[in-house]
Amino acid sequence: MPKAIYPGSFDPITYGHLDIIERAEKIFDDLIVGVVENPRKETLFSPQTRKELVEEATSEEGINVSRVITFSGLLVNCAKKYNRKSIVRGLRANSDFEYEFQMALTNRDLAPEIESVFLMTSGEYSFLSSSIVKEVKGLGGDVSSFVPQVVERRLVEKFDLK
Repeated sequence: MPKAIYPGSFDPITYGHLDIIERAEKIFDDLIVGVVENPRKETLFSPQTRKELVEEATSEEGINVSRVITFSGLLVNCAKKYNRKSIVRGLRANSDFEYEFQMALTNRDLAPEIESVFLMTSGEYSFLSSSIVKEVKGLGGDVSSFVPQVVERRLVEKFDLK
């Protein structure tokens, strides 16, 4: 039974993330979505809210994940804790590849028994990032084609938009 973890900040979760989750669910029998808690990184939403949004968004989109967790510290330590042998990462562009390649090699040095698995994002999401979603919504724009309704509602609340 192949087990994997798909980590990310998910601040907030987008259709691009959901695309990777849905496709990874077809490959792995047991997929954990891991919401990263990084106190050095400023996020719009708290780790608990991001976890809830992942749970609500996957439910809204009809995607079944084994579980959603929050974690801090090294990803490979989290993967070991939950008996994961694969780390799923999504790739959008060359810039993603360079960063992810570096991280995969580092993770391999730290935990050679854990493999990184890369899924190319669907073309329609190749430009999409959480940063773009936050910027567009913060300026009052429509992000309904980028995120599920539950996420858009939370963004409206967060930015106090009516």
